[in-house]
Amino acid sequence: MTDDAVRRGREWLAQSALRPTRQRIALASLLVGDGKDRHVTAESLFEAAKHEGERVSLATVYNTLKAFCEAGLMQEVTVDGSKSYFDTNMHDHPHFFWEDDARLTDAPSEELEIARLPRTPEGAEITSVDVVIRLRRT
Repeated sequence: MTDDAVRRGREWLAQSALRPTRQRIALASLLVGDGKDRHVTAESLFEAAKHEGERVSLATVYNTLKAFCEAGLMQEVTVDGSKSYFDTNMHDHPHFFWEDDARLTDAPSEELEIARLPRTPEGAEITSVDVVIRLRRT
């Protein structure tokens, strides 16, 4: 990992109240070290960490991703109710889910229009609306 990647990872992590442990810094550097937003699964980040020589368990990667979400650094996007992707882009935006290779990408938010949402049940409020558009290659 480059010094710039580690610096970006530290700066990103510093936006939260999370303690900057070695493993958190390493994972943050993999997530934002190149300055680009990305979508990862716990498994894909675990593999990237192993490739970089980081000693971290899959459970630690998953727990760290959850902590990053709770700290407001990233968001979790659930596909199929069982597969979670973690997105470093915190702006409201829709996603494309590419079914052929189980990949999540950003969809252009300026082209999405939601005209109306259903009334919420009494005593409830809408906290967010997640839009995942499933695609299959033809």
